[in-house]
Amino acid sequence: MKILMEEIVKKAQIYQADMTRFLRDMIKIPSESCHEEAVIKCIKSEMEKVGFDSVEIDPMGNVLGRIGHGKHLIAMDAHIDTVGIGEIKLWNFDPYIGYEDETTIGGRGGSDQEGGMASMVYAGKIIKDLHLEADYTLLVTGTVQEEDCDGLCWQYIIEQDKIRPEFVVITEPTSCRIYRGHRGRMEIQVSTSGVSCHGSAPERGENAIFKMAPILIELEELHNHLGNDPFLGKGSLTVSEVFFSSPSRCAVADGCSISIDRRLTVGETAESSIAEILALPSVKKARATVKMYDYARPAYTGLVYPTKSYFPTWVLEKDHPACQTAIESYRQLFKKEPIVDKWTFSTNGVSIMGRFGIPCIGFGPGHEEEAHAPNEKTFKADLVMAAAMYAAIPMMYLKQINQYKEIK
Repeated sequence: MKILMEEIVKKAQIYQADMTRFLRDMIKIPSESCHEEAVIKCIKSEMEKVGFDSVEIDPMGNVLGRIGHGKHLIAMDAHIDTVGIGEIKLWNFDPYIGYEDETTIGGRGGSDQEGGMASMVYAGKIIKDLHLEADYTLLVTGTVQEEDCDGLCWQYIIEQDKIRPEFVVITEPTSCRIYRGHRGRMEIQVSTSGVSCHGSAPERGENAIFKMAPILIELEELHNHLGNDPFLGKGSLTVSEVFFSSPSRCAVADGCSISIDRRLTVGETAESSIAEILALPSVKKARATVKMYDYARPAYTGLVYPTKSYFPTWVLEKDHPACQTAIESYRQLFKKEPIVDKWTFSTNGVSIMGRFGIPCIGFGPGHEEEAHAPNEKTFKADLVMAAAMYAAIPMMYLKQINQYKEIK
């Protein structure tokens, strides 16, 4: 096993230039949510080039590549859509041309999270080169619409494609640490209603914006009293958007609504989060409505797969075979102990494990703080480490589950 692990690392190092080129190819293709078709085709071509046994694009537009034909289905996932570039003046280089130096690769999507895709595809090539196929099938997914609606792609894969892996490696950026969970989230709308009238005589109407003001103050205070978990940390909320309706600038507003980004720690649910807002005195006084947002935006293929904007919390126990697979793979590949931690942000794990109970672990190139930021970059050394991990994990998983059965 020691010699084999050394060979895996050497192969990953050999393919650093190929991963860099492939990642730069993806960065050059703008691929915001619901506009991923060109980058999906680029990934499909690369999978075919390196020798995947099969590659297909499902009706939602996710690319699904397979290696092997064994009975244990193991999946590795990268969402390949990106956010926009934001204010271009904040970038020191063109976000789609990007740049490359001896250690880093710059460009939108480099860390979040096309770097994970580059490493997965070349992990597949390493598996082929070293004949690491065993009684497993490795499914490598390039998924769409994650930035718009976390986990929607995997709702479709599980419910409609009828694919249910034994466990999934999420390749979002972890700084090459092993992550085993993160807080959930939900998107909430609070609305107040009023009566419009001429702005010269506001006493004749009822101002919906003024009704919202005390609600905002109480929401800010509510944030300080949300649940806390020793591992995942505290629940949170912030008001992210404000909207209004009014006949004109010279009229009293007859409607006001806000959006809340609510992050959920262990024990917090959609129902409990709605209830705690409904219980606020200001909400009751204003007779405000509180509801969860829906999501129903068409994929680039035209398919619409509606869902509620609720993304459940998930945590994998450290002693679970999937987590131990990642830990032992890291130890044997890199001869040191991994850091085991959690994400601050949300991933497709909200569906895979949060909704469907399929174990997930995270390991990815790049740093979480690069996500959605100007001058986004990732690191060549991380691509190499990740490719080695992804190539080693399937065979290590078979070893772990056999040991787990013996203990049981």
